[in-house]
Amino acid sequence: MHICCGPCTIYPLKELRTQGHQINGVFYNPNIHPYQEYQKRRQTLMDYSDKTFLNIVWPEGYPLEEFLRVVANLKESERCAFCIRDRLAYTAEMAIRDKYDGFTTTLLYSKYQKHDLIKEIGKNLSQQLGIFFYYQDFRTGWAEGVKISKELDMYRQSYCGCIYSEKQRYFK
Repeated sequence: MHICCGPCTIYPLKELRTQGHQINGVFYNPNIHPYQEYQKRRQTLMDYSDKTFLNIVWPEGYPLEEFLRVVANLKESERCAFCIRDRLAYTAEMAIRDKYDGFTTTLLYSKYQKHDLIKEIGKNLSQQLGIFFYYQDFRTGWAEGVKISKELDMYRQSYCGCIYSEKQRYFK
């Protein structure tokens, strides 16, 4: 399961485990800027994964430059599509390599993400790469996940991660 952050992991992890799935996570998010924000989100997930016995793959490095080189000249809609596709493709390819049955993403939990686009990209990657994309609308558990994340005093970010969304959130 691609994981964007700790708070967004709570409900999907609970749901998938309740359904009997064995879950491993991957924290691949080159879109998260600045680096201190990336580190906060990474640490929050690390703490949560320790509490929930969730195995996480932590890719080496922080490919900021590569990400920015690609998205710098794209329109907003193209940036978001690239970002989602990049993270889901990385996860799907890892799932294939490590012989998992399928892949999914915590991005399907957020009511602030482009849900239909995430679903479409996941299904397209599934067809292209030949691995099952598990789709579920995890937004139904939004309130529950928020409540638990606050009870656990988790760091809760206020933008998706990229510098463009940070600007959109704070520049008024």
